[in-house]
Amino acid sequence: MNRPPAIVWLILLLLLLPTAAGRILIDVVGGVALVLVAVPLILTGLGWIGWKLMQAQAERTSNSTVSSQVGSRTETAVPASEVTIDVTAQDVDSDS
Repeated sequence: MNRPPAIVWLILLLLLLPTAAGRILIDVVGGVALVLVAVPLILTGLGWIGWKLMQAQAERTSNSTVSSQVGSRTETAVPASEVTIDVTAQDVDSDS
């Protein structure tokens, strides 16, 4: 059975012994864990706030003939269900 490397035993010894080095190691590991938990939560909160602000700025348009965003008139637009598409076949000469 493989034994763990000596560095693992040294870290465990530092954690178990009440020395200044052990406290520093515990503080560093605790700080890193706090950052790894806090940063995604903060970014999620900022993203949610940004999404809500963006939704508040967006305008909902009714089914009018003029777009409030672009200003173009859409009353001349023909519904897609009433449009006929003409397809013509062409022969392609292949020389290869």
